[in-house]
Amino acid sequence: MADALLDPVVLARIQFAANITFHILFPTISIALGWVLLFFKLRFNKTGDAKWMEAYGFWVKIFALTFAMGVVSGITMSFQFGTNWPGYMQAVGNIAGPLLAYEVLTAFFLEATFLGIMLFGQKKVSNRMHTVATILVAGGTTLSAFWILVLNSWMQTPAGFEMINGQAHVTDWLTVIFNPSMPYRLTHMLLASGLTVSFLIAGVSAYRYLKGQTTASVQATLKTGVILAAALIPLQILVGDMHGLNTFKHQPAKIAAIEGVWHTERGAPLMLFAIPNSETRSNDYAIGIPKLASLILTHELNGEIKGLNEFAEHPPVGKVFWSFRIMAGVGILMLLASWLAVWQIHRHGIPKASVSRLLVAMTFSGWVATVAGWYVTEIGRQPWLVQGVLKTADAVSKVPSGMVLSTLLMYLALYALLLASYISVVFYLARKPAH
Repeated sequence: MADALLDPVVLARIQFAANITFHILFPTISIALGWVLLFFKLRFNKTGDAKWMEAYGFWVKIFALTFAMGVVSGITMSFQFGTNWPGYMQAVGNIAGPLLAYEVLTAFFLEATFLGIMLFGQKKVSNRMHTVATILVAGGTTLSAFWILVLNSWMQTPAGFEMINGQAHVTDWLTVIFNPSMPYRLTHMLLASGLTVSFLIAGVSAYRYLKGQTTASVQATLKTGVILAAALIPLQILVGDMHGLNTFKHQPAKIAAIEGVWHTERGAPLMLFAIPNSETRSNDYAIGIPKLASLILTHELNGEIKGLNEFAEHPPVGKVFWSFRIMAGVGILMLLASWLAVWQIHRHGIPKASVSRLLVAMTFSGWVATVAGWYVTEIGRQPWLVQGVLKTADAVSKVPSGMVLSTLLMYLALYALLLASYISVVFYLARKPAH
């Protein structure tokens, strides 16, 4: 066990996983929060009601804090391409490099430039210019997500290239960008961002309301967060199903790990609970619904699902299996909580205290679902770094394991401190009385 943990490949993977786990928390918020800020701004422009600008003023501070954390944590990932994964850029840098550059040139500069106007320009530029700045920043966050997800999707379902002397060369950029899984992954991620932000807004607003801040602005943001969540979660379930069908077609080993299917079978059950056993290549203590996995994936009760035993190499089953169930479980909780809150708003105008406390508890539930889903995506691709093109073990650097371990521990300590600070600042701002 200790030898395995000191394996430089394992350490490099853990370090990159720690970095991306920390980083993804912040873009997941900033992508959708930019559009919510635009909604607040447009509502103010249309109604002239000051409560919408109060909401804008409060949430733009959290947006700026989130944006800064996302930028800082993203820089360390860029460094790791060189320090930990030089084989990655050597093999596929002709594709990854331009896509990362497009993200910086077309999105990052847009966000960074106009965020200042959003924060400080309300009384220094015209209202129209302030609105335009909000539109550009919201568009920039989505454009940034687009390019990053193009690259990640290409790593899952590579297309539009040819290998020459061990290096990928583009033959068709449009095929690279619109690779088979990109539309599904992009839509799934944008909806995940929307749900993360809706529960963040609902949770923080419910916290403020419970603390006695019962202003019209706080009530408006609480209702906005709850209604947005209730509307997005059914869409996410639908898109998640479509994304699963795409994965079933292009990455069947990942689907077999998600469903815990070891042997090719027809009428495969949907596993609600099981402990995948890689030694016996079976599931212990399995509880499943007969034929449901086949029905979902093939739309036939006796449809065939290829088992893990059919693949010479496949991802680690337990991690993928349980990450998927955590993601799905949080999604079901989101559905129940948001619909219950909407029903109470419809009946009483505002959620009851018990439901408000539930919303506070679920303030960062979107982070849990997003990170779990990201683990399904990334661990489910193993042992490949680029599916069918480059293995993870072939891309790792020759940095001694002791050096990787020491920097990993430093990253973990720093990220724990920064994460605690971020959450503390959000609730510190929430405790300050609204004006």
